[in-house]
Amino acid sequence: MTDNASSDAPAPRRIDPAGIVIALALAVLAAVLVWDASQLPSTSMYGMGPEAMPVVVATGLGLLAIGNLIDALRGNLPPRESSDPKPVLLILGGLALLIAIIGFGGGFILATSALFVATSAAFGRHAVLTDLIIALVMSTLIYLAFDRLLTLSLPTGPLERLL
Repeated sequence: MTDNASSDAPAPRRIDPAGIVIALALAVLAAVLVWDASQLPSTSMYGMGPEAMPVVVATGLGLLAIGNLIDALRGNLPPRESSDPKPVLLILGGLALLIAIIGFGGGFILATSALFVATSAAFGRHAVLTDLIIALVMSTLIYLAFDRLLTLSLPTGPLERLL
């Protein structure tokens, strides 16, 4: 009889360099948030001011960085799936369109509609005209809710001026 116990043993885990990079990025982001919060003027006489929430978020990011670093050093992170760059590029393109449309005065409705269509295409949906109609209706409703009900100003463009 042969002993299969040695062949069934899991392979030794290795340090995950990508996990370490992610942990360092999270730690740097946490440090930037703490630094930025410390630059805010304190307007509160008692209790917490506007600088409290970024510190809370930074604390969470710091804890995530520590946990990720420990798992990366132990080799406990799950294997990453292969990725398709097309959806990521579509979403980044949608974000670039959003920034460009708002920057050139196109307004909130057109900008968020472009992002919605690009994101739905990234998730594999091919009904561009239907998605554009859905996006225009939803963006208009969101704009009206923020503008009329909450009296918060969003970037205006030609469509917003018609409302």
